[in-house]
Amino acid sequence: MDTQIFDKVDSPKNNDGNNDMNNKTKEITKDIDSESLNDVPDLASVNKGDEPVDLEISDEEAMDTKRKKKKKKNKPDSKDGASAFVTNLYDWASAFLFALIIVVLLMTFCFRLVDVDGDSMLQTLQDRNKIIVTGLNYEPEVGDIVVISHGASLDKALVKRVIAVGGQTVDINSETGDVIVDGIVIEEDYINGKTTQIGDVEFPVEVEEGTVFVLGDNRPISKDSRFKEVGLIDNESIIGKVRFRFYPFDEFGKVE
Repeated sequence: MDTQIFDKVDSPKNNDGNNDMNNKTKEITKDIDSESLNDVPDLASVNKGDEPVDLEISDEEAMDTKRKKKKKKNKPDSKDGASAFVTNLYDWASAFLFALIIVVLLMTFCFRLVDVDGDSMLQTLQDRNKIIVTGLNYEPEVGDIVVISHGASLDKALVKRVIAVGGQTVDINSETGDVIVDGIVIEEDYINGKTTQIGDVEFPVEVEEGTVFVLGDNRPISKDSRFKEVGLIDNESIIGKVRFRFYPFDEFGKVE
C-alpha cells in the first residue's frame, strides 16, 4: 500500500480526531477497494481468452524423452518373464497331453493304423500298405475286409475278406473255382486267381453263430478259413473293418 496515504493522516488527539481519522480511513479504503476491484479481470473473460501454454523443448530433448519411455516400456521384468514362460510351458504341456489322450482314445475305440503283411490280399491290398481300421460297435458283414487278431493259433494279425457269417453255408467247387454261399455262386471281381485250392477243411462248411468264414483275395497263396490252421473266426477276434488305405499316399482312399 502507498505509504503516502498514511502520511496524510494526523495522529489522533481526541475523540473528534479519532472520528475524523476513522472517516478518512474508511474513505481511503473505499477508494482503494474500488480501484482494486476495477482492476480485477472477469473470470469468464479470462478463461475464455486463455490459450494453453506451449512449453517449447528442443528436438534433441524430445527424442531423448521418447527413447527413455520406449526403453522403459520394452524393458522386460525378469519376474514377469519367468512367470510368462512357466505359464506358456504349462499351456503347451496341457495341450499336448490333451491331444495325446484324444489320439489314444481314438486309436483304442474308433480306429487303428495297421500294416499289411504279405500278398494274400492282392490285388486289393499290397504288402506294406498302411490301412485304417474301425472297430467301434462293428458287426461283420459279407464282403467286408477285416483285420483279425493273431489269437491263440495265429502268429500274426490277418487281413481277409468276410465270405459268410453265422448261420450260412459255404462250399467251393475245386474244378470251376467258384465259391458258393447258401447254394448261390457269388460274384468275385476282386480276386486274383480262381479258388481251386480247397485246403484241409471238409466242405460244405456250416458257419457257426458268432463266427465268420474268411478268404484272401489272392486265392492261390492265401491262408484262410479253407485251412484248419485258421478255420472259422470268432467275431470277438475281429479288430475291425478296413476303411481306408493311408499309405502309399498316391493310393490313399476308400478300400472296397
